[in-house]
Amino acid sequence: MRKLVVMAVVLLGLAACAGPPPDPGTGNADVATGGRLFATADSETAKFKADVGPGVFPRTVTHARGTTTIPAAPQRVAVLDSGELDGVLSLGVTPVAIAVPNRTVPSYLADKVKGVPIVGDVGTVDLEAVAAAKPDLILGSKLRVDQLYDKLSAIAPTVLSIRPGFPWKEDFLLVGTALGKEDAAVGALNDYQRRVDAVKAAIGPNPPTISLVRFQPGRIRLYGNLSMLGVVLRDVGLRRPPAQDFPELAIEVSEERIDTADADWIFYSSYGPPANTAQGAVVNGQLWARLGAVKAGHAQQVDDEVWFLGLGPTGVGKVLDDLPKLLAS
Repeated sequence: MRKLVVMAVVLLGLAACAGPPPDPGTGNADVATGGRLFATADSETAKFKADVGPGVFPRTVTHARGTTTIPAAPQRVAVLDSGELDGVLSLGVTPVAIAVPNRTVPSYLADKVKGVPIVGDVGTVDLEAVAAAKPDLILGSKLRVDQLYDKLSAIAPTVLSIRPGFPWKEDFLLVGTALGKEDAAVGALNDYQRRVDAVKAAIGPNPPTISLVRFQPGRIRLYGNLSMLGVVLRDVGLRRPPAQDFPELAIEVSEERIDTADADWIFYSSYGPPANTAQGAVVNGQLWARLGAVKAGHAQQVDDEVWFLGLGPTGVGKVLDDLPKLLAS
C-alpha cells in the first residue's frame, strides 16, 4: 500500500504524465503504452507455443492473433519492426524485407541488412512491397500491424507478438518458435543470463541507482520498469530512483522538472538529431548542472539506437557491454 501511495504522489507531482497512448496507426491501442493489455504483454507472450517439438515442421504456432500454420522451415522472412529484426539476425537469419521506425535500420544492425528492401515504417507498411519480396513467413507485432493481419496473412504465414519493448525475451522466443529455432533462442537467452551474472558481480554488493532520460521531439521521457532497459537494469540488479521505479514504460516531464531525473547515475540520449529535441537546452542549463549525478560526473550520453531501439538480444548485449564501462568511468 505504501508503495502505491508513493507512486501516486510521484505521478501527481510531475509536470506532465504519460498522457494518452500514442496513435498505433494500423496497430492496436489496447497494447500501446497505457492500454488495458500493456502491462501483461510479457506473461501473455510467454504462453505462445508451437504444437510440435523444436525444429519440426509443419508446425502451428499460437500467437497474438490466434494460430498460424507454417508448412516448412522458413527461408524468406519479412520482419516489420526493429525487435523482430534484431531477433532474426541474432538467430542467423537475414530477412528479405524489413519495416523499421522512420524507415531507418538501427546502425548496430545496418551492416547485416545491406541491400535488403525497406518496405515501410513500422506503422505504414507497403503491402505490395512485402508481397514482392515473396516471403514465406512474416513477423511483426499486434501493436504495429494488428489491422493489417488479414492482408499480411494472405501474402504469407504471419506470426505476431503482442508488442515490442519490455517483453523482449518472450518476443525473441516467439521468433525462435516461428523459425523452428527454439533451441538456439533458449541458448541465446542463457548466454544473456551468464553475461548478466558477470556484470552483476562486477558491480558489487552496493549497486547505484540509474536514471534513464530520453529526449524526443516535443517531450522528455523518464523510462520506468516496463521498458527493455528497465528489464535489463532489474536483471543486473541496478536500482531505480523513486521517480522511475514504477510499472510503466515512461513518464514525461517538463524542462523545469528535470530535477526528477536525478540518481547516482544518469544515462541519456536523443531520439533522432539532438538539435530536434530539448537535449541541448537541458544539459547546458542550470537545473541540469545542479543534479547530483551531474556534479559527480555521472551523467553519460548513450547510443539511442542501441539503448532504446535495440529491442533484441544483439542490442541488449551491447547495453551489457556498455554498462560496466560507463559505471567505471
